Amino acid sequence: MKFAKVHGLGNDFVILNCLDDAGSIPESRYGEIAQELCNRNFGIGADGIMLVQPSDKADIRMRIINSDGSEAEMCGNGIRCFARYVYEHGIVTKESMTIETLAGIMGPRIMLDADGKVAGVEVDMNEPILEKPEIPMVGVGRAIAETIQIEDQTFEITAVSMGNPHCVIFVDDAKNFPIAYWGPRIEKSEYFPRKTNVEFVQVLNDHEVIMRVWERGAAVTLACGTGACATTTACVLNGKTGRDILLHLDGGDLNVRWDEDSNHLFMTGPAVEVFHGEYPLEAE
Repeated sequence: MKFAKVHGLGNDFVILNCLDDAGSIPESRYGEIAQELCNRNFGIGADGIMLVQPSDKADIRMRIINSDGSEAEMCGNGIRCFARYVYEHGIVTKESMTIETLAGIMGPRIMLDADGKVAGVEVDMNEPILEKPEIPMVGVGRAIAETIQIEDQTFEITAVSMGNPHCVIFVDDAKNFPIAYWGPRIEKSEYFPRKTNVEFVQVLNDHEVIMRVWERGAAVTLACGTGACATTTACVLNGKTGRDILLHLDGGDLNVRWDEDSNHLFMTGPAVEVFHGEYPLEAE
C-alpha cells in the first residue's frame, strides 16, 4: 500500500490516496488501519491518517482518522498538508481549491514563491462556532470565561468549535503546565458530550501567545491548526489580543487572522512531505 508521510509543525499524518490502491480499503477497517500505521514503534508513526477521496461537493474530499481509530471532523495542520499533497501530486491543479471535510467545505490557497515552489498554505477556516449546543458543550448560550470544575481544580474556559470542539484555558506558564494530566480529564469530562480538544495558552502581548495542546483522540501533539484558530477566537473574545496574532506552538509558529468583515479565520503556516513509500498492508 503506497503512502506519504507529512507534517505541519510536527503534527504528523500518513496520507493514503483512495483514488489509487488505497481505494480498495473498506471503511470498516479505517480505525484499525489508523491504529496500526500510527503506532510509533511498530508502524510508520503519526498523529493520524488522512484519506484522499473523491467529492461531489468540492475539488476533493479529506477524511481524518486519529491515532486511536476515532474520526475527526477537521484538522488545521492536516488540511494544509493535504492541500499541498494533492497540489504537488497533480490531483488538484488549482492554487485555490475546495476540500470537503466533515466540518464543511474548506478553502486552502497554495502560496508559491518566486520560483513557483510551494512556500506555505493559507486556509480559510470559516467562522468560529460559539453556541454550546453546536460545539457541543452541555448547556445553552456561550462559554466565554466560564468556570468548570474538574476534580478539585477550577478552570476558566472559553469553548469554541472550528468544526471540531475546543476548550481554551489561559495559564501563566504554558510550557510547564501539566497538560498531560489535565488534558485527558478535561477532554473526557461531562461538559463535552463528544469530548474536546484542550488548548493551554499563555499570552505574551497583544499579538503573540504560546499555545500547547491536548488533542482529542491523539494526546499531546506538537501543533493544532483548528486549536490555533479557537485560541485566536478566545483571545479576542476575552480581550487578550488583537485579531491578528502569532502563535508559538511546540512544533513551530502559526499566524491566524480573524477577519472582522467576513468573520472568517485565516490560518497560514507550513506543510511538509517528509517521505513516501509502501507499507505491507493488504487492501481488500
